[in-house]
Amino acid sequence: MTYTIRFGTDGWRATIAEDYTFDNVRRCAQGFASYLLQHGKQGAWVVIGYDKRFQSENFALAAAEVLAGNGLCVYLTDKATPTPVIAFSVTDKKAVGAVNITASHNPPADNGFKVRNETGGAIDPQGLVEIESLIPQSAEQVTHLAAKEAEAQGLLQYFDPAPRYIEHIQRLIDLTPIRNAGLKIVVDSMWGNGAGWFTQLLSGGKTQIIEIHNERNPIFPEMKRPEPIPPNINVGLKKTVELGADVLLITDGDADRVGVGSEKGEFVNQLQVYALLAYYLLEVRGERGPIVKTLSTTGMLEKLGKLYNVPVYETGVGFKYVAPKMTETNALIGGEESGGFAFRGNVPERDGILAGLYILDMMVRLNRKPSELIDLLYSKIGAHYYDRVDRSFSGDRRSREQRILDAKPQTIGGLKVTGLNTMDGFKFGLEDGGWMLIRFSGTEPMMRVYCETTHKERVQAILQDGLRIAGLE
Repeated sequence: MTYTIRFGTDGWRATIAEDYTFDNVRRCAQGFASYLLQHGKQGAWVVIGYDKRFQSENFALAAAEVLAGNGLCVYLTDKATPTPVIAFSVTDKKAVGAVNITASHNPPADNGFKVRNETGGAIDPQGLVEIESLIPQSAEQVTHLAAKEAEAQGLLQYFDPAPRYIEHIQRLIDLTPIRNAGLKIVVDSMWGNGAGWFTQLLSGGKTQIIEIHNERNPIFPEMKRPEPIPPNINVGLKKTVELGADVLLITDGDADRVGVGSEKGEFVNQLQVYALLAYYLLEVRGERGPIVKTLSTTGMLEKLGKLYNVPVYETGVGFKYVAPKMTETNALIGGEESGGFAFRGNVPERDGILAGLYILDMMVRLNRKPSELIDLLYSKIGAHYYDRVDRSFSGDRRSREQRILDAKPQTIGGLKVTGLNTMDGFKFGLEDGGWMLIRFSGTEPMMRVYCETTHKERVQAILQDGLRIAGLE
């Protein structure tokens, strides 16, 4: 039986050697090639990059051979490259899109296949459905051209994307004050593509960068997966305290997400980071523009929107929704609960490197450490508390969805339910302005229960009620 390739929240992901095979990667590449050709892109250039997972460079080469075989031209990165650098290269090279071989934050056994459009951002859901429909049923229906022949014909070029991306970053932010600030920064690149980037960008001054997990190791020791949340970052948090560092910056496996640890060794959660970044752009830099957020991220953004008189747009989960909305509205910032943030002036793609630099710039400009930045933020809009529980599930998804709809809870965690949003999952509004969301993962057989509230003591009760409503307790 033919394996069916489906694009989830952010591309296709599967287990290496089980479903993620060279044949299936070639089938996926053929679908993308056919999509580009149907949209009149014959002879156009496409960027291909990859991460440090097992065989990623060879899967990327296989995809390049398929695109070349279909008459498209390929810029292939000469080394493992962060997702935001690949995205920037699309616009810099005036390419029509990109293929990125990465499973981002997934467990070690997985790999993935992401596609991007001419903006460097995610292709919208309708485009993804079209690509899926063009994926052939078997590898025998794939057209490809051997790499050496493609290179000889000028259809394949290797390139180093770093210099041009660094030039671009230096136009967005003055790095000199950070270099000279004398900060001690621990960087955890989670064995992934972020290794070396902060050192390269910030060396040469008084600031000290200490990197951990900065080699290639596809089994990701000392963490369950390269996702910048506890417990995966616990080693980095401990190291921050041991070294007396000012901040911990974490990038996930492909460096499109950022995580932050305080000088106290405490995790600054993704919702807090998003609110800090928005506050930095609006207050510290004095910029104005719309904010785009997924429904699973913080209500603090609505409060900041009111404070600074800027609109806030809410989308479904995934940058396939965020990126098009950012482009449509010329948004100042766009982001999601997972720790991925995109910025105006850059491409509409998550950039963990630029986000980390903005956090450092905020620290330097305000002369505050991360815990002090949180205090400052809360002094403006009040304290907010967040947590999330992930649970694997089996069985029929539709019956679980119906169970959630049928629950009709009057209260959750002792707070009155004020409404239900089913745009993407099941988001229950709560009387304090907080929320509880139950959502199926778009890339794994996983259900997630999230919450945000102004009542710290109610967080766990809200999550437990969510698990019961979802039938997971």
